[in-house]
Amino acid sequence: MDKKIREQVMENFLKKETTLGEYACLSKEAIRFQEEEDEDFRPPFYRDIDRIIHAHSYTRYLNKTQVFSFSKNDHLSKRIVHVQLVSKIARTIGRALNLNEDLIEAMALGHDIGHTPIGHTGEAILNEISKRELGEIFAHNVQGVRVYMDLEKNQKGLNLTMQVLDGILCHNGEMLSNRYEPMPKTKESFLEEYQNCYQKEEVLRSVRPMTLEGCVVRISDVIGYIGRDIEDAIEVGVIQRKDIPQNIQKVLGTTNREIVNTIIVDIIENSLGKPYIEMSQEVYRALVDLKKFNYQNIYHKANSKEQIAFYKKSMNALYEKCLKDLEEEREDSAIYQIYLKKADPTYLKKTNPKRIVLDYISGMTDEFFLQSILEFQHEKEMV
Repeated sequence: MDKKIREQVMENFLKKETTLGEYACLSKEAIRFQEEEDEDFRPPFYRDIDRIIHAHSYTRYLNKTQVFSFSKNDHLSKRIVHVQLVSKIARTIGRALNLNEDLIEAMALGHDIGHTPIGHTGEAILNEISKRELGEIFAHNVQGVRVYMDLEKNQKGLNLTMQVLDGILCHNGEMLSNRYEPMPKTKESFLEEYQNCYQKEEVLRSVRPMTLEGCVVRISDVIGYIGRDIEDAIEVGVIQRKDIPQNIQKVLGTTNREIVNTIIVDIIENSLGKPYIEMSQEVYRALVDLKKFNYQNIYHKANSKEQIAFYKKSMNALYEKCLKDLEEEREDSAIYQIYLKKADPTYLKKTNPKRIVLDYISGMTDEFFLQSILEFQHEKEMV
């Protein structure tokens, strides 16, 4: 591109940043761990959005569980729907608060990339395996950072900005708070925190985003699933709308539309012009109660004991099979042919085989996981 045109286009992209609020994170503050081979007219966070949506891992969102696995109902949410809802909700809040929407969108679209097949059930099983085999915690938010730093692009990574990686690491909407306040970080402190998340539960539970945009994405993760999961549960007959307790109905409403709107408006009213994201006590308490309701009446009923036992037995068997294939260097096996055929040689040399297997399984879609189990069972029968 002509230099003058490039400069004009860059200026057009960055115009809106001249009007952002006092607490917004600007493009000039973006930090990468590696120098870029080339720069174009796109600002860094905008470029991260493109890298995320064009990555193989993003495509796999299409067939990863949100709550209900292997349902034949096409109207139920998949992980891809959830991240898009979070992106829209977070950008709505971000625009109202005059924050950097490019940074918000990159974080939101990438935040769940570390999720396993079979949703949180699969994550819990892989966590058990990881603790047993490596003495390390497996958590989807931590794995998400690993995917973008080390696994994408044939194990070379995407070199996303630290702010986006930090938003992914700290997005976990399972840990509710009335107020979300950013914590400044350096490259060194971010990497230390990331590594500590593999070893220390208390660090994993207490991580805080370094930007106000990251705080927005964190609460938007909750807003994105809490009401939509109710609609899905009603769709499959797990609950009825009238089951939602009256105290929650009075504050938040009963439909996804009402719940999303109520919380967004409340956050904007309590956060505009402030260096933190906050909800009113009334909405916060109702959201806490709704989360408890969802766990008791939806999430704990999404899979039967028999299904969980099958997933656990199958995932452990698949782990052992893949690890054996690596140890015996069976290059005709699926983990070689599908996952490692184009891998960077450094990844194979420096990575513990047990970690390689965890990386492989965690990246599977639901259907590919089930297909892998069926193929393994068939192989055993043929021996």
